[in-house]
Parts: sequence; structure tokens; C-alpha cells
Amino acid sequence: MAENKTNSEYLVEVHGLKQHFPIKTGMFSSIPLKAVDGVSFNIRPGETLGLVGESGCGKTTVGRSLLRLYEPTDGEFYFNGELVTNKNIHELRKQMQMVFQDPYSSLNPRMTVEDIIGEPLDIHKLYSTREERHEKIMELMKLVGLNAEHGTRYAHEFSGGQRQRIGIARALAVNPKFIVCDEPVSALDVSIQAQVINMFEEIQEKLGVAYLFIAHDLLVVHHISDRIAVMYLGRIVEIADADELNETPIHPYTLSLLSAVPIPDPKTARESKRIILEGDVPSPLNMPEGCAFRTRCRYATERCAKERPELTDRGNGHMVACWNR
Repeated sequence: MAENKTNSEYLVEVHGLKQHFPIKTGMFSSIPLKAVDGVSFNIRPGETLGLVGESGCGKTTVGRSLLRLYEPTDGEFYFNGELVTNKNIHELRKQMQMVFQDPYSSLNPRMTVEDIIGEPLDIHKLYSTREERHEKIMELMKLVGLNAEHGTRYAHEFSGGQRQRIGIARALAVNPKFIVCDEPVSALDVSIQAQVINMFEEIQEKLGVAYLFIAHDLLVVHHISDRIAVMYLGRIVEIADADELNETPIHPYTLSLLSAVPIPDPKTARESKRIILEGDVPSPLNMPEGCAFRTRCRYATERCAKERPELTDRGNGHMVACWNR
């Protein structure tokens, strides 16, 4: 059993996180869908860890499980050296927040912008007078690039980018140290994405907040992240410094993801070879023995079918889960 405190340089420590959802197969029987199956990583104060992978690999589930929006099946999560449990999650939520993927469905259509941003202040009783509440909300709106007159309007009156700014202001209302950003720009136009990404970076510079930045766009993740973790079918297969992962990827899945990133230079694009993955993606309900990626991997051997590789350090903190690379 782990201690309730750790002495560490890390703000966020995740050890063996598992999230299995029971899927009914009959009246009284079910089998587990292993959405997240033993994920471990750390994030330092003020650092951004990018989490990438194709749709359905469990990225969003990791973020929601950390904040106890889903009750984890197994594993431990330490925040600022303290073990997060159901008993202390309410108090710790002031320091941990989430920006959701869809700015259209994550805001209450019946509340004004001022009330949406002020709701966390109300829940955690972070003001003593109505004037103080109003001032805090105006400061937050200014921080995310909204005007004071926006406060009396409703969410449906705003564009996608502006709605996402409202969601970010709401997350910042309690002055958190850690924010889970769940694909916060994927629903936005490309022209707006850059503005929102730059705003995330400016906020981090001003407030020193740490991010778990979940996305499937490697260009966006490389731009904003200090380190990147690559996820495949519920497990992390590679973690490294953002530049190192981009320049010297090791895992075959990471190589394939990076080969799909568009290259703006036509000459370089023609010379680069796209790595097309063959074979089928295994079902999380019926995971293969050994390495889950072996059914699509050109380097797969008999050992891959028998033993599941663990993350091992290949130097300079570059962790890879692969037998043959």
C-alpha cells in the first residue's frame, strides 16, 4: 500500500491507472472494456505533457479518470505529493480543472457568461461580496480576451473560439495549478486554433499552470508541449521530450503517426514516405496477448505475441515500450 505523501519534484504523478468499463454480454454476465490499462506518467509544475493517439485509444478517459469524473478501476494519482481519493477530491478540485473538447455542449445555454464563469467561485465560496465576485469575473474575461459587455450575453451568441475562451475562463476561476485540456481546439476552425493555443501558452507564462494537453494533432501537440506521451489502445508506448520525439521517434506506432503529419514544403513532402499501417485494430474487449500493436507492426516477432513490453529508458528520459526497436 502506498504512502499518502510523496517527496517529489512532480506536481502530478500517475501510477498504473486503469479504467475498465463493464460491457454486458448477457442478463447476468459482462466483460471489461479496457479503455485505460496501466498508464503511468509525471508532470512537473508549469510543464505541459502532450497526450496523443488515434481516436478511441483512451486519451480522454485518462483525463476524466484523473479528475474523478470516472471512478478509476485501479492505480494511484498523486497531486502535489498527496494521494487523490474520493474523500479529498472536492477540496483538490480547486487546484485541478478541465477544459472540455466541445465548446458547444460544455456550457449551460440558460446561464449568462458571467454566471458560467462565476459558478466555480460560487461552489468554492471564493468571494465575500457581490462586487468582489464581479471584479474577479471581469479579470478572468480580460485574461482570456473577452470584453466586459460579453458578461450579460448567453453562450449561443458566441462563436466556437469565443465559447472555448469562456470555458477556459471558467477553469481558471479557482486559480488551479493543473488543467486537463481535452482536445480543446479540435472543434475549432484552423485559423482560431492558433489563437487559442497561443492563449494557453500566455496563461501558462503568467500563472505557471501545468497542462495535460490531450489531442490527436501532432503539430499542435509539438508546438505547445514540453514532453509528449504516445498512447495506443489504453497504454502509453512512448514518452519523450517534444523535440526529441519529433526528430528521433523509436516506436513503430509513433513513426507511423509522424509520417502522417502534413509537410508544408512540397519537395520534402514528395521525398518523405508515408508509413501505412496494415492489419486491423484489436478490440479493447478482446485484447491480444503480448504487445497490442503487434497485429499492425512490421517489426513483430514471436516474442511480441508472448510478452507485453514495458516502458524502458533509452537514454535522456526517452521511454519506449518495444522489444525490437
